[in-house]
This record gives sequence, C-alpha cells and structure tokens, in this order.
Amino acid sequence: MIRRLIVTLLIAGLPVLAQAQQGTAVKFGSMQQDTNAPVEVTADSLSINQTDGTALYTGNVVIVQGDMRLAAPRVLVVYSESQGRIDRLEASGGVTLVSGDEAAEAERADYDIEGGSVTMAGNVLLTQGPNALTSERMVVDLDTGAARMMGRVRTVLQQGEAQ
Repeated sequence: MIRRLIVTLLIAGLPVLAQAQQGTAVKFGSMQQDTNAPVEVTADSLSINQTDGTALYTGNVVIVQGDMRLAAPRVLVVYSESQGRIDRLEASGGVTLVSGDEAAEAERADYDIEGGSVTMAGNVLLTQGPNALTSERMVVDLDTGAARMMGRVRTVLQQGEAQ
C-alpha cells in the first residue's frame, strides 16, 4: 500500500519535475507595468559619472515606478546615450521587488526599461500569498505580468486547513 502511494506520488510529480528543469511560468504582480511612467529614486547617496552616463545610488535605495517598488543597497542607473532617458537599472547587494501583494527577493536584478523586463538572479525567492517559489533566475515581462523561473525551481504550495 505504501509502495503504491509512493509510486503514484512520483508519477504525479514527474511533469512538475520536468517543468522545473526547463523553467516555470508564473504570474507576477496584479497588473501590467507602465515602463513609461516616471521613475522615483531615493537613496542615502548619489555619484554621477558624466563620462559613461551612469548614476550610482547607494544606501537604502528605493525605486518606485507605478505600482512596482524595488529596494536594494546599491543601484546603478545607466542612461541611453542618444535620448538621455534611463536605459536600465542594475541593482545588487540583496534586492526586493514588490508588485501588488507579491514580492520577489534575489542577490541582484537588472531592470531593462526599454525592453520592459526585470531579470532577477541569485537565490530568487518569489512569494505569492502563502505560497513560495525559489529558483536561480527569474525574468518578469512587465507588459504581461508573466514571470519565468529557471534553474532548479522549487515550489511550496500551502494547502487550506481541513475543516
């Protein structure tokens, strides 16, 4: 009986394991992100490099754009050469990304504003209510709110209490 249960659980889990190795698609955030919305940055200090067109924010950096919030100890802002607009944000040192009631944490994140995506890497943890997913990398498409997790994905789904 126990052997049959174990075999059944293993067979039922095979599609999940196969998907985990290829990557897992999940929804991130409650709405689409407007990448043209103003970007507000607060930090303890700012260093501007006119030569390479970057700005380095350090210390309690918080970036807000629309309903999305990103926090990290260090964020490098890279400006587009031709338009003087922000091209991308490179956050490091432990990053938290919040959209709606969902949050993701990672060692670093790269927000490609023009491409409309955020790539988080290094011990990614995504929480969706009581559920949690971990992986090595997550790419969020801000136009659709879809996220793809790659690199040994682990999911913990909380079941409702028996009543």
